[in-house]
Amino acid sequence: MTDKQKTAPEKKTVKIAIETAPAETKPKPAKAKPETVDATDAAKLAAKPKRAEGEASAEPAPAPPPAPVAPPVVMHGGIPAGPMRPLSPPRAPAKAENFVAGDHVVYPTHGVGKVERIAVEEIAGHTLELICITFDENRMTLRVPTNKARTAGLRKLASKKQFDDVLAVLKGRARIKRTMWSRRAQEYEAKINSGDPAAIAEVVRDLHRNAGQPDQSFSERQIYESALDRLAAEYAALEQLEKPAAIEKLIAHLKSE
Repeated sequence: MTDKQKTAPEKKTVKIAIETAPAETKPKPAKAKPETVDATDAAKLAAKPKRAEGEASAEPAPAPPPAPVAPPVVMHGGIPAGPMRPLSPPRAPAKAENFVAGDHVVYPTHGVGKVERIAVEEIAGHTLELICITFDENRMTLRVPTNKARTAGLRKLASKKQFDDVLAVLKGRARIKRTMWSRRAQEYEAKINSGDPAAIAEVVRDLHRNAGQPDQSFSERQIYESALDRLAAEYAALEQLEKPAAIEKLIAHLKSE
């Protein structure tokens, strides 16, 4: 066998190997990992307005100044109102008076009482001189330090001349303000608790209803009776009458012209 015959099959084998070899595959490009953005950057990107292609960038407009804060609304008895104003002038302190046992006195928020005794007592390590006042209708005893009696509004009964002026108030014409009832009710309560008989007479006069006039509401009736009872108690103590008789006389003054 010649050398040419020996090499021929070797070339064929190589040729087959080249034809049957698998085609070389190109490696796939690796996927780019998404960039991680923290929460702050994400918020900035979301808030940043998208700009159209080719549009010139501009600086963000300055934020508008904060709106002025409205002053808080003051509530008067559950009703929105303007600046708080006192319902009535502050109660003037009573004049300095000397009280003795047996005197009839008027305490603004409780009405007419009687001085039972004046005694010196020790309270919380302090020695105080106290005026002990009893209110028979309420079955209550009130102790007022003598040095606080004037500022508390404690006073003796009005004189007969002063009460004549009170009766003149009852004969006057009612003066009813054109305001909401809740506001007027607060003013009436303040007058009753002032201890001033003339102010209490104004409440009785304004809320009294004669025949032919509209009936009182339930709350009006309550305030009217409270004022009439307070005024009649002082009138009865001054004239030495029973309270029912004093009430009848006061109502007679209301009906008289």
